[in-house]
This record gives sequence, C-alpha cells and structure tokens, in this order.
Amino acid sequence: MPLLEPKPDSLRPGSARAAAADRVPDRGASGTPERLRAELTALLGPEKVRWKVSDLVKYASDASPYRFVPQVVVLPETTEDISAIMGYARSHGRDLVFRAAGTSLNGQAQGEDILVDVRRHFTGVQVLDDGARARVRPGTTVMRANATLARYGRVLGPDPASAIACTVGGVVANNASGMTAGTTRNSYRTLVSLTFVLPSGTVVDTAAPDADEELARTEPDLCAGLLALKAEIEADAALTDRIRAKYEIKNTNGYRLDAFLDGTTPVEILRGLMVGSQGTFGFISDVVFDTLPLDRRVTSGLLFFPSLTAAAAAVPLFNEAGALAVELMDGNTLRASVSVRGVPADWAGMPRETAALLVEFRAPDEAGQEAYERAAADVLERLSLVAPVPSVTNEFTRDAKVISGYWKARKAFVTAVGGSRPAGTTLITEDFAVPPSRLADACEALLRLQAGHGFDAAVAGHAAHGNLHFLLAFDASKAADVDRYAAFMDDFCRMTVERFDGSLKAEHATGRNIAPFLELEWGPRATDLMWRTKQLVDPDGVLAPRIVLDRDPRAHLRGLKTIPGIEAVADPCIECGFCEPTCPSHDLTTTPRQRIVLRREMMRQPDGSPVEEQLLASYGYDAVDTCAGDSTCRIACPVGIDTGAMMKDFRHQRHSPREERIAALTARRFKAVEASARLAVGAADRIADRLLTAATGLARKAVRPDLVPEWLPEIPGAAARAVPRTTKTDARAVYYPACVNRIFGGAGSDDTPSLQQAVVDVSARAGKPVWIPDDVAGTCCSTIWHSKGYEDANTVMANRVVEAAWAWTDGGRLPLVVDASSCTLGIADEVVPYLTEANRELHRHLTVVDSVVWAAEELLPGLTIRRTARSAVLHPTCSMQHLGDVGQLREVAEAVADEVVVPDDAGCCAFAGDRGMLHKELTASATEKEAAEVTSRAYDAHLSANRMCEIGMDRATGRSYHSVLIELDRATRP
Repeated sequence: MPLLEPKPDSLRPGSARAAAADRVPDRGASGTPERLRAELTALLGPEKVRWKVSDLVKYASDASPYRFVPQVVVLPETTEDISAIMGYARSHGRDLVFRAAGTSLNGQAQGEDILVDVRRHFTGVQVLDDGARARVRPGTTVMRANATLARYGRVLGPDPASAIACTVGGVVANNASGMTAGTTRNSYRTLVSLTFVLPSGTVVDTAAPDADEELARTEPDLCAGLLALKAEIEADAALTDRIRAKYEIKNTNGYRLDAFLDGTTPVEILRGLMVGSQGTFGFISDVVFDTLPLDRRVTSGLLFFPSLTAAAAAVPLFNEAGALAVELMDGNTLRASVSVRGVPADWAGMPRETAALLVEFRAPDEAGQEAYERAAADVLERLSLVAPVPSVTNEFTRDAKVISGYWKARKAFVTAVGGSRPAGTTLITEDFAVPPSRLADACEALLRLQAGHGFDAAVAGHAAHGNLHFLLAFDASKAADVDRYAAFMDDFCRMTVERFDGSLKAEHATGRNIAPFLELEWGPRATDLMWRTKQLVDPDGVLAPRIVLDRDPRAHLRGLKTIPGIEAVADPCIECGFCEPTCPSHDLTTTPRQRIVLRREMMRQPDGSPVEEQLLASYGYDAVDTCAGDSTCRIACPVGIDTGAMMKDFRHQRHSPREERIAALTARRFKAVEASARLAVGAADRIADRLLTAATGLARKAVRPDLVPEWLPEIPGAAARAVPRTTKTDARAVYYPACVNRIFGGAGSDDTPSLQQAVVDVSARAGKPVWIPDDVAGTCCSTIWHSKGYEDANTVMANRVVEAAWAWTDGGRLPLVVDASSCTLGIADEVVPYLTEANRELHRHLTVVDSVVWAAEELLPGLTIRRTARSAVLHPTCSMQHLGDVGQLREVAEAVADEVVVPDDAGCCAFAGDRGMLHKELTASATEKEAAEVTSRAYDAHLSANRMCEIGMDRATGRSYHSVLIELDRATRP
C-alpha cells in the first residue's frame, strides 16, 4: 500500500445508525454469488461483468420510487452478447432486465436478477436521406440525436422533458412522447423500422426484404400465434372499436394491441408490439425514425390564470389556434421552480391557486410565425389573466433566452418539485390522460382527491393532449404513509377509468406501479390478450418479470425505496439521472446519481456492517478520486445539486492534519512554489519523457496516486519568466495571466507568441490596451487547492487574490481580464465562500471578465481580420458552461475561421487542473467520444481557452490545441 493512502474510515458516516428495513443484508457484502459471476465471466469476459456490492447498489435505484438490488450487472457490447445473455437466462432459469439511462419513472429499469446495462456500448446516430430519416442506437440520448439532426433542420418526434438524459431505446420501449408529440409524433407513429433481439436469441431487422420469410423459418410458432391473435381480435368488432378508441388519447398502459390491427404480417405486428413493450418482448438494438422539420421560428408565452380550472378551460382555444405545445403548471409547481437557475425569485410568492400555461407556436418562416402570433393575440383578448407577482408579463415573445427560461422551469417539474419535498420522503410521479375536452373537470377531481388523502401535490402536464402529471411525497419507511398512498392509488385509478375513461399511463408506461391496475383500465378480455401475447413472445418468462403484467394487487407497493438523509448539498436528490450524461466519469466508475445512491446505502447500514465496509473500500476511488470536480452535474440538475462539491468535501475529510498544513504552506509561499514549478517544467523539457514517466510512476506507487501527478509527454515546456511589458496608463483593463499560463508555455512553434503576448498585442490593436501588474507572481485563483478540498490553503489564496485584484483594479474601476476559463470561474465565483466579510465586500465591486468574453465583446469590434483558418474545431470547457460564455468562444472562432465545428459529444475533458495527470484513465474515458469526432477529419486549428484542458485534448486526440486568443492575434496581425 502507498505510504499516504487515505483510510476508508475517513468517509464513514459519523452518526449512529440503526439498520434500515430495506438495507442490503450482510450476506450481500460479497456481491454477486460466486457461481453466477464465474459463469457470466466465462460467457462474456471479466470486463463485461460487474459484481462488487458497490456495483449492484449503484444500479439498484433509478428515477422511480422503487429500489431492487440486482444479483449481477452485465455490460454487453454486441447483439451477439445480448443473445448469449438471453440464452444463459433461458438455460439457467434466470431472468433479466434491460437498463439504459435509468430515467424511467415506474421501475422499468430495475431487476432482481441479471441487470443488462445497454447504454454504454450501444450509441450512435446515422443520418439517412439528408436528414429525412435517422438510424439511432438505443443508448443514445434524445438530445444527442437531435444535436446531429439539427444540422439538417430536422428533429425526432418524441420530445420528453428528460431528453438531456433519457435514451432512444427507453423512449421507444416506453413509447414516451413529451411536450409536443401527442398521439401523432410519438415513436409508434414515426418509427420506420427497428432491429431487435427476441428472447429466443433470434435477431429481427424489420427493414430486411426477407424479414418475414426468415422469421417464419426460425420462429414458426411465434408467427402462427401472432396471426392467430390478429384474426381473433379482428373478428371481435366491439374489441376492435375499443382498442382504436383507447389510442385516440395518449396511452402507454399495457401492450399496443393496435399493432395487431395495423400490422399485416408477423414482422409488422412485432414492430408495433415492440414499441411500448418496456423491455418485456426483446432488446431493441437500433431504430430508424422518420424525422420531422425543425421549425426554427418560435413564439412562446407564459400566461397566468387565477385557477387551475381556468387555465385548463383555455387549452382548447390555443389548440384551435395551432399551438404546438400547451403546457400546464399549477401554483405549487411555479413556486418550487424558483430553485431553478433563471426562474424569477418572486415566483416563490405565487399564490397556490395560481396556474400557468406555457404556449408555444413554431413556424418554418416569418409569414407563418406572424399568422400564429395574430391567432394567439385573438385568444388573449378572450382570456382573463392575472399578474400575481411583478415579473409576470402575460405576453408572447420571440426572445430565445426568455423562451429557454420558460421551458427550463417547465421541464424541471419532477426534479424541482421533488427537490423541495420534505426530507426523507419518497417521490411518486403519476401520469394519466383524459379526453382534452374533460381536462378542466379532471383537474378539479384530482385536486379534491389529493386533498382528501392529505397530499399537497403539484400538477403539470401536456394540456394540449389532456395529459396531466402530478407528484406525491410520502415516507416509505412508515406503514401508515404507504397505506395512505395505496388508498389514494385505488381511488385515483377508479376515478380516471370510471369517470373519465382515461388512460392510467399516458406516456410513462405501466412499469411496476400501474401493473396491478391494468385490467381495471382494459378489462379482462384485452388484458388476457396481453398475457397471451407475452407468453407467445417470451414463453420462458426471461424478460422483465412483474413489469407491465403482475397479478399481485399490491405489486405497486413492493420495493418502495426509503430516502435516508445524507450530506445537505445532495439530500434533495430524487435520483432522476439528468446529471449522468454530463459526468466525465460516467463510463469509468460512477455518476453523480450513483455517488449519492451509494452514500444513501451507507446510511441504511448499521455502523460497521460488512456491506458498509465494502462500500467504503470502493467509494474512495470510484466516487471521490475519479470525480473531476467540474460540477457540470450542477448545471444539468434542475435544482442545482453539486455532487462535485460533496466529493471535494470528502477529499478534505480524507486529508491528514499534516497534509492540510503543507497545502496551506504552499499557498502562503506560492511565489516560490510557482518559480520552482516553472524551473522544474523547464528542466523536464530537456529530459526524455520515458524517464520522467518512469520516475513519477515509482513515486506514485510509493506515496499515493492521488498526490503525485504522472508525467505526460503532452506537457509543454516552461513559460517565460517575465511577463510582457505593459503600462497602467490608459489601460482599459487589468490583465491577470493565470498561474498555469505563467508556468507552462504554449504549444506553438518558436515564432508563435505566448498567450500573454497575444492578449496584450491584440488588445492594443483593438484600442483596448491592458496592464499586467508587476506583482501577479505568487497569486492564484485558488482552484488548485479548492479542487482538492484543502480548505485552509484555499482560504489563504482566495483572500490574497481578491485583495490584490481590488488594488490592481483601483477598487473595481477597471475590469479584471483572466486568460483561463477555470480561473475566471474561480475568482468570479468559487472563492466567495472562503472570503472574510471585508473581502466579500471588496469582491462585490470587482468585474471579472473571461478573456474570451473580452475578445468577443470588446476587441472584435475594433479589429480587422486579415487572414482566417479554413476550419477550426472547438473544445468548450466546463468552466465556460458555468460562466455561460460558450457563445462568445464560438463568436471569436467564427471571426478567425471559415468553418467552425463544436463536436456533438464535446464535454468536460476531466483534465481538471492536474486530475488528468493523477488519473489519466479519467481523461481518456471522458474524451473518448469527442476525440473520435475530432480525429475523424482534418482541421486547420484546434481551439479552446484553458491551457490544462488544451493539454488534455492534445493527449486525447494527438492534435495540438491552443487558445482562441492566440488565433485571434494571428488573424489580425498586420
């Protein structure tokens, strides 16, 4: 063991804990049973089998209120692997569940035996017919698919609110729709073909010319059975009429029986049945969609009403006017949304009885947009709107930023309201549909029902389609609360079916929590047909037992998860998974959600239990060490949970007092540290990379991998000791070269100016000269220590740099321009909690400007572009995402290059200062997809705006990245 390896005990929860009823029992500490692990490892290989108890626990939770711990997790890479796993399950009497994003709200992505993760290795988008169609693999998120299609002016039909995280496989398997899809733009209606693996292992490509002939050869009984069921349904006129009527409104409860009416051959029937089958009929390996036009002319309005019923009554008027989306939000939803960044703070004072409609029109051109706006204005004249708080305008707008804010509030319904629920409560998200003409009545009935059962619920929904969503919070550890929920569900289901002839699941699919009520909605005849279809397609019951079909009337109450309290920063988490695609470590170790899930399991365990010991043993590397600390999870999370901050705090907890003292000493003596580091880099530049890698490797083994960086060949030589000469006279800004740019040199040739010289020169050229203070050496944005959890050192440097900046800028008279985006973020935002009260007051007067923003907003107007690169690819850093200046990066790049590309898979590189040197596997994993895009073609320039991120991308791509400011200097040089 390395000399300074931290002890797992340092992360042990400190409070005395009793064993929770739903904890992983002691016998689960060893993880997957040895025989099952050995057999699957022999079948698939060790790299495709996850067996530690920490692996099982992190997959046990999803966005639903349920929690089931699998026996093993497998990560297949091919359809052959899928077939092999199914064959193993059949021959060994086991069952399996497919999981991709884990954003399902009803437990469809959870299993108690073999859990199959199909997100990681089944991604990709292939554009067909110039965008008219697209082939998408199941692990691809909807947002990622749409990013590619946007270049062709196209978009997928389904548009669920979880598009940032949910995958296409899950969308098709649940027939999820969203804000605009309704019953005409969902997967069932826009799907052209799909390829899937049946439980028998047979692979079916519905687009193949001989698909039916081949299926008849390999699965004759299945083909005969499907055609027999079709004939039986079509012979029953009343049943046929009932099936057609059930899909006039949104409905994802049970199987798509209309597939028997719409399909004429077994393959066509199966193609329809797979949509909405929730993983119970087979594995969907790829899907071809008809895409839809991406109408870019958008007009939206957020309109406020005195009551929910008044808002519901206005919905038909906007439908008639041609609105593509009409979204409903009640007062509780509006009030909870203030936790979402950008939502007006005065919404917190919104009366509870208030409701709002978010109405959106989309048109392909100006004439169409104007026509919609006239229709919207006519509707407004007929409404009695209210303005309960000052920020309300009740107007339609074309402003993209305002519209984005409206949708951010709407899409955060589950997480924002769920995040504000009482601590320790489980969140239930229900979803139903009624005929749109009955929406107002359904709202009134739902509110009375909620009040009658003691639930203070929130209501929102796709009002244009009669689709309502509501949330219930209760404590699953209390039997009385579970009984209250059960009584509510009985009454709610009867109300929806018997009073409104509605669908109990409009778009979230049956899952586990509506399975007991399937027959209530569909009746015994149709329900029996569903059971027979399942038996026909999956005779061995291998796939997803107890999902969709379950004869246990209390099945929806089994496996409800408790929510034990954890660290305050993460306690509101509802485990929705929106954070996962943005996390740099999501394909390496754990995601933010999984870090929280593992912590909650520790809190369920009694102190010192075997399971807790195993979880702690893995948590240090899997959760803490391989967190990049970039906090992009906070951006993706609708309520701003910063799991990165929790990991930094855990790093602090693992430090010994001696380590903290040494770190504080480096901060106090940073001028000497900086000079020594520059000398060391300069000396290393003259030593062979192989020797340096070997030396640092030995040191890492002897001391600790998380303390000693590994030398990488991509590390550049030293920066010049002296900064460029400048004068404060007539300076328009103070230029603060980040310490990383004072230590490391650039990547260019000898005649390429340093970044510091480029910023000075281009600023002067634009008539906005900058001044570099003589005493910048020894100061730092403090991120070095902040990212590692060294609080004392962080406090020392945070206060030093703010005091210095105050003096340099004449008390805030001049802006402070910073040439590394992470350092801009550090000085502008991250230092604040560590400042003294006096220095917080000084900080309030500072204007901290990233150099990219300085270039875009202050320099470009005064510059003449004399030469451009033919093409440039950008790497927007995670700090830019936090600062909101990715647009300025693109603006500068478009000024200096004829073609500018931001890779669809661009994300945090995870180099994170020196974390990419401490754990190079983290950067390799985080950049894999982006690097593949970058290296798929040639670019004349590879641009970013943070030196360490540029080094990380150099390593990932084998290309040479440099600052966009250097490129701007080159483009404008006389």
